[in-house]
Amino acid sequence: MAINKGLFDSGSAPLADRMRPRTLDELVGQGSVIGPGAAFRKAIERDDFGSLILWGPPGSGKTTLARIIASRTEANFVPMSAVMVGLKEVREVLAGAATGREAAGRRTILFLDEIHRFNKAQQDALLPHVEAGSIILIGATTENPSFEVISALLSRTRVVRLERLAPGDIVRLLEAAVGDPERGLGKEGLVLEDGIMDALAEVSQGDARYALNVLEFMASTAGKGGVLNRALLEETVQHQALYYDKQGEEHFNLISALHKSMRNSDPDATMYWLARMLEAGEDPLYIARRIVRFASEDVGLADPRALTLALAAKEAVHFVGRPEADLALVEAAVFNALAPKSNALYKGWKKVRKSIREGATDPVPMALRNAPTKLMQREGYGEGYRYAHNEPEGVADLQCLPDRLNGTIFYEPTDRGMEKQLAERLAALRRRT
Repeated sequence: MAINKGLFDSGSAPLADRMRPRTLDELVGQGSVIGPGAAFRKAIERDDFGSLILWGPPGSGKTTLARIIASRTEANFVPMSAVMVGLKEVREVLAGAATGREAAGRRTILFLDEIHRFNKAQQDALLPHVEAGSIILIGATTENPSFEVISALLSRTRVVRLERLAPGDIVRLLEAAVGDPERGLGKEGLVLEDGIMDALAEVSQGDARYALNVLEFMASTAGKGGVLNRALLEETVQHQALYYDKQGEEHFNLISALHKSMRNSDPDATMYWLARMLEAGEDPLYIARRIVRFASEDVGLADPRALTLALAAKEAVHFVGRPEADLALVEAAVFNALAPKSNALYKGWKKVRKSIREGATDPVPMALRNAPTKLMQREGYGEGYRYAHNEPEGVADLQCLPDRLNGTIFYEPTDRGMEKQLAERLAALRRRT
């Protein structure tokens, strides 16, 4: 089947768009999905597939794969972004799809990028058309479809999971971009420091689009015949958020202002920055995730209700959508702002992880091991264990950390909020030893 190259014409588009793979053979890193002989690849080549949800991290190739499918299919291909359109526009496409199928027998493929941005009512509108086969839906999402796509729609689609690209895959894309004189940077005469492509691939964390954006910025900074080295890479990565998204600086400034206003217990500023984000069109689920993180990181056990309320706000966003859910977000944010603050859990968790990464991965003490077989009992499994419920105070004299870490204190509660009570309880426990 001939490829519709018009779908890939990019002119002066960013490097990431110019270097976007145009065929299944050019698409790297997804061998289990579209490699030679893979069932999904065969379905694409036959132009015979049903509705799909493409699920994967940023830069893994979801939009690229959709465009490749579009270039090969005989169906009418309609790309839309759930961020930019509403139910009205989708219904117009659905009506046109039904007319086209009746008049010419031609299928319509609706590609809905960021499908997780559609609420339940919007997704429900797609359901009868997917079920009847009047459209083939290809949804793309970075979020887990189990939570972001309604179950009725999910049961009528095939989920195709794309994996994060490996560093070697990223290096292949970068080298192709540097060497390609037509779509890439081949005419720039760039000089590459040894290992610079590997270093860039590592910091890209599997995101091809990010890697190519960084490469383009480095090339622009270095100029024709310039040198791409680690110093330039480090400088570029520091400022990449601004380059990657023209709205990026304001986006991160606003979320930083919201987070720090809550941390500083300022409810008025909290409400103001939250409103600024919502009015600017920020994803309410993104805001909910940040409030959930704040509740664990900045409030913690000083008031455990903060996390419960943050999760309830997230559920309200799912259940009623905007604008009704806005007040639930405000409620959670203001509660977190006024709650007593503690980062004791956050600090303790970092300390635990640091210990493990530095090699504290000793075997589980024998007293803490189960001994379901006689052999394990003979080997000393469970020897010395004392059942806490049988002790007078409900606490046994039992070493629960490996010898190397015995006595190490990870969690140090503050004297704020509920943690004051926990600190007193913990102090009493530690005095026993």
